[in-house]
Amino acid sequence: MTADTFRFYGTHATEVEPVRLSAGALSADFVNGNLRTIRHGGTEVLRAIAYIVRDRDWGTYDPELTDLVIDQGTDTFSISYSASCTGPDASRLGFRATIKGSRDGRLVFDVSALPESDFETNRCGFCILHPIAGLAGSPVAVEHTDGSTVATKLPLLIDPWQPFRDLRAITHEVRPGVSAECRMEGDVFEMEDQRNWSDASYKTYVRPLALPWPYVLPAGQPLRQTISLLIIGEGKAPATAVASEPVRVELGEAGPRKLPDVGMIIYPDDVEAALANLPLLSALGPQQLVLHYDPTRGHGLDALRSFARLAAAYPARTTLECVVAGVGDLEAEFSAIAGMVQQAGLELSAIAVSPSVDRQSTPPGSAWPECPPLETVYAAARRAFPDVRLGGGMFGYFTELNRKRVPADLLDFITHCTCPIVHAADDLSVMQSLEALPFITQSVRAIFGETPYRIGPSTIAMRQNPYGGATKANPWGQRIAMADRDPRHAGLFAAAWTIGYAAHVASAGLEMLTLSGFTGPFGVLAGPGEPVADGSPRPIYRAIKGLCELAGLAHVAATTSDETKVLALAGRSASGQTIVWLANLTADDVPVDISALGRGRLVMTPYAITRFG
Repeated sequence: MTADTFRFYGTHATEVEPVRLSAGALSADFVNGNLRTIRHGGTEVLRAIAYIVRDRDWGTYDPELTDLVIDQGTDTFSISYSASCTGPDASRLGFRATIKGSRDGRLVFDVSALPESDFETNRCGFCILHPIAGLAGSPVAVEHTDGSTVATKLPLLIDPWQPFRDLRAITHEVRPGVSAECRMEGDVFEMEDQRNWSDASYKTYVRPLALPWPYVLPAGQPLRQTISLLIIGEGKAPATAVASEPVRVELGEAGPRKLPDVGMIIYPDDVEAALANLPLLSALGPQQLVLHYDPTRGHGLDALRSFARLAAAYPARTTLECVVAGVGDLEAEFSAIAGMVQQAGLELSAIAVSPSVDRQSTPPGSAWPECPPLETVYAAARRAFPDVRLGGGMFGYFTELNRKRVPADLLDFITHCTCPIVHAADDLSVMQSLEALPFITQSVRAIFGETPYRIGPSTIAMRQNPYGGATKANPWGQRIAMADRDPRHAGLFAAAWTIGYAAHVASAGLEMLTLSGFTGPFGVLAGPGEPVADGSPRPIYRAIKGLCELAGLAHVAATTSDETKVLALAGRSASGQTIVWLANLTADDVPVDISALGRGRLVMTPYAITRFG
């Protein structure tokens, strides 16, 4: 436990250090009972093999491991352990796991589970993650449970549904002359494109989503699953970079797209704190305020009046993020909202609307909920607010927009959010989620063309849970999936993640990007229990301020030689000044060659963000 731990992550809690295991050219990291970063000859083959138990809200259990034995031999490694999960009403599931790796490229992960009582779950079994970098759009051989094999490709644009079903094995090329077969036994598996949720992986998982969930594992009925990875071939391993070699920054030309306005999400309860800290808000300088208004949660005239007070004190463009109940007369509902907006004296630049039911996901195999046609919703909104821009899309994540594609020709802009802790909340997974963002923006552009496009509010913490009853409470500031607050938002980690996020979507030509609130769990100002005074700027404040300063500048192509370590974001003003932000995405010191910026070298400390120009 160190002061730096809190400064980096907003918590003194540290993650378990992975145990690196190797057998010849095969290597893997063992952490919390599962395997991460499985490589062969230095090339990532699988991002993870994990045995996952989910609750009825898709939250992930954290099993208690016992009897752990790790044996690293000369040419082999093996692991064994027991584990258990305790559910509601003291229900309990126990399982026994063994993992074996050998120098001939074989890796076997076997789990036998036994419910000690009836155990309710949404999923119990293996998840296998294939990486996306270098694999998206590439050929694979898919073997089905009937023994048939199909030559196909992993999707390049993000598939809204499952690209492959009824799976027994998937084989892909690791590098020329070397392939990897991942075989799955013990149940029926299918693959989903996890880039939908900004995960940097394709996920193959057990039990098709078309089957009912939650479901019950009967007491005393054993279940066994086995994942076998086999590396085939002896192609030449790629040359590896020297660890001490600096990451090179390279700048290209300024393109036609501008860097986006920066928005800030404001809830009715945030207004008083924002008004009390108006000098900090003004110094930050967001171009737009996104005002969240939800009549289904009691927001009414008082909320709109509070927004009007803030808009008068901080004159920025305003967008009303308006949830529509949609259960009665739409004309009457929108007319009432428009009347209250006028009565409150709130001047709007835009309104984004979404039926309340669209905040919940409709997974494969599920029935779509009753919802007014979006054409009808948008037409009613347009009539009620004829003089402001109209937006639509999803207040949830790209997943929902990809599955329910809105009639964009009726809109002035489209919008969606992302959240990096839907499936996993460890530091590596959250930072790797940035890799998926270019695929999301490319997919949106492929679907909706050049329709003006906004992203956000997107934060590390989950502001709403489309997949269950609620977000997960996190009073102790842990790293947990689907949490309503995340400690890293208060640390340097969030600042680096924010600059990295903006860098990865910069080429998409967004008109607005929203990555924070002003106060509260999504805010740029500190709250109680943090290492700085309550109400003082968090590290993310500096990152958001930097993005505000870049807004409207011409986007300059900026790349680095290792974007898993350092990302670059650059803009150029009309006068020719180039501003560059760098973000270290790692927990290590990273040497960086900045000769392209007219400098020499620097060493970026963990999660540091640095400005040039």
